[in-house]
Amino acid sequence: MPTRSITLAGRSWQVMPSGRVTQYDRDEFALLFISGTGADREIRVTRYSPHGTRWREQSLVEMTDDEVARLFELSQPSDTSPEAGYVS
Repeated sequence: MPTRSITLAGRSWQVMPSGRVTQYDRDEFALLFISGTGADREIRVTRYSPHGTRWREQSLVEMTDDEVARLFELSQPSDTSPEAGYVS
């Protein structure tokens, strides 16, 4: 699974597809933004519809840093996200 690194507001984030497939298969994907380790670890999640390539891994590679940063701005904390392991 491809991983990208991006620095936003002085903090380094690893960005990767969640690996979870929704009913929308190739129309909507989730990305995980992970920063820190241990107790300082923060995970944020966002979903997006790729333009161009419809494969999760390839669409992440094709995005510019500005597009990834825009998705980060739309991301939410992972507290209730099934992509980050939340179970009700």
